[in-house]
Amino acid sequence: MINDKPYLIDAITGNSRFLASLGNTGRMYRLWWPNIDFPQHVDKIRSGLFFENGLGGTSWFDEPDYGWTHEAAYVQDTNIFRVTASHRSLPVTAVTVDYAVPGEDFHVRDYTFTNTGDEPVSFQFMFYSSFNITENKLYNTVFFDEEADAIVHYRHRYFFSIGSSNVCTGFQAGFAWEAADTGALRGSVIEMTTDGSLSWKVADLAPGASVTIPVYIAAGNDRFESLAALAKAKSKPSNEWFAETSQYWHEFVAAATPCPTDDPEIKDLYVRSLLMFKLMSDEKTGSIVAAPEFDENFTRCGGYSYCWGRDAAFITTALDKAGLGSLTDRFYDWALTAQDPDGSWQQRHFHDGSLAPSWGIQLDEGASLIWGMWEHYKHTGSRDFADRVWPAVAKGAAFLVTTLDPETGLPRPSRDLWEEREAEHTYSAAAVFGGLSAAASFAELQGKADLASEWSAAASQVSAGLSDHGFNEARDSFYRALKLTVYPHVYHEAAERGEQVFTKTTAKGYVTHHVQHDPVIDISLLGISVPFGAVAPEDARMQKTADVVERELTMPGVGGIKRYEDDTYAGGNPWVLTTLWLAHYRIANGQYDEAKKHLRWAMDHRTHTGLLPEQVDKATGETAWVVPLTWSHAMFVLTIFMLAEKGRL
Repeated sequence: MINDKPYLIDAITGNSRFLASLGNTGRMYRLWWPNIDFPQHVDKIRSGLFFENGLGGTSWFDEPDYGWTHEAAYVQDTNIFRVTASHRSLPVTAVTVDYAVPGEDFHVRDYTFTNTGDEPVSFQFMFYSSFNITENKLYNTVFFDEEADAIVHYRHRYFFSIGSSNVCTGFQAGFAWEAADTGALRGSVIEMTTDGSLSWKVADLAPGASVTIPVYIAAGNDRFESLAALAKAKSKPSNEWFAETSQYWHEFVAAATPCPTDDPEIKDLYVRSLLMFKLMSDEKTGSIVAAPEFDENFTRCGGYSYCWGRDAAFITTALDKAGLGSLTDRFYDWALTAQDPDGSWQQRHFHDGSLAPSWGIQLDEGASLIWGMWEHYKHTGSRDFADRVWPAVAKGAAFLVTTLDPETGLPRPSRDLWEEREAEHTYSAAAVFGGLSAAASFAELQGKADLASEWSAAASQVSAGLSDHGFNEARDSFYRALKLTVYPHVYHEAAERGEQVFTKTTAKGYVTHHVQHDPVIDISLLGISVPFGAVAPEDARMQKTADVVERELTMPGVGGIKRYEDDTYAGGNPWVLTTLWLAHYRIANGQYDEAKKHLRWAMDHRTHTGLLPEQVDKATGETAWVVPLTWSHAMFVLTIFMLAEKGRL
């Protein structure tokens, strides 16, 4: 929990302009617009009922501490989220339905209240909103627009108008929490602060009767755009927006590649993955977010609401398998804008292509993008796509060639895929092999035989380096890395054990310390074979490596595969994507029953709303970290199609 917001959420809704993260009580914790990565605007949104018979303040039905219990689920085959709140003593149920209308700049929060008692009931519905627009508490203003019957929050070029087609009976702009909590809004019109509240009176609701109050959050770059979006939201009944949105998502699923099995559990998770992919793809840019942000203050990690080329290469390959190739096309159009002039791609980016907070270059990122481009071309056969990406591929391949270490044949030291250490990483080498091989294929397609030969030779150099220097006979596994940068005390301890160590002196005279070999067992070693193919799956060294990976990284008790032996991140738990990575290798090696076991584990550890997390708690088996992780869903989709293509699903 940070700033009254949990790290783990239960659902996401949106329309690729909006993205909202929600809890299983119906609380909206975050709302992004007009991009899904940044900025986020919501500080706090609360929904409650104030009963006229003086029961002691507003009962906030999005909070279990007020005596409410909740049932939450997605509406079947949609990105519409419904929560039913019931109270042990109050005679009203509250159903909240959340969705963003496709193609529109408004988000719908549809509230339906039903009298479950034996007598008429009267109450006020209280809607409290606090916006830290662009993730900033400063320079916000809130005002009530009487003509629009709306509370308007704004800062700079971001405006959010909140209103309903039901005329409100109370409002307060500024310093509104205490007033909303006591059911006594004061009617203040404008304040330079962050919060406001609206209320609607419901009088003498008959037993068994219901009333619906839709609340619209409408966005724009000025008040006129925002209020126009709100007016459009009010222009027809909310049940028509619901029907239109539901139809959109059903048509989206129907247009995708059908699930390759009728198994209901696999099919449900497959459809949820398709729907999640669309929400993670930014409508304005085409970029793909790794996960909705949940730790914007970097309290326990470095953030997730960015685009990584590595994640995206796996994700776009899954998108193609699922028949969502238009999202892949748009992503690679975006990737062209994010490339640096020297041909590299940096670690991660904001969706406008600018550099995100970073730990330095990871050579696997750009190499993965080139590999992913070729996978997309193989899937589509689109010469137009190949021609469009060719200049970036050529620059990217030329850059990768310059990174090769003549001593080892592997790419020079950079950050590893987990962004924790610097070395000549085996996984990075595998990705560079894949990227250079893909670039050579593009060159052949373009009739550039000289470049195809050069890049094929460079890829062969990497493969030879892995073969000559990469295998650790003592552990029957490939080394995780060569030339690992370490702290001085680690260097001295390794030297005392008789291991190969060395130092370097930088241009400014600083001494860095290194060990020659990193023997730690890491799931990413499987990347040598799947997906990049630097070593064949049936190669004896690869088979031994996979067996060691499974033996050393399987979590006792709860099962699943953790990232590497001494992993401590977020508690050192098994990950969904790592477990499915091992499934990929087992399929490639013809071990289908083993693969199905790992697939089953991943499916068993989805959330109650059908989303795949990043990690599963090593003690309890419950969701531990990041919901949803786009890469996890991509690995699931790839797994089921790999099995289907072998006739083994």
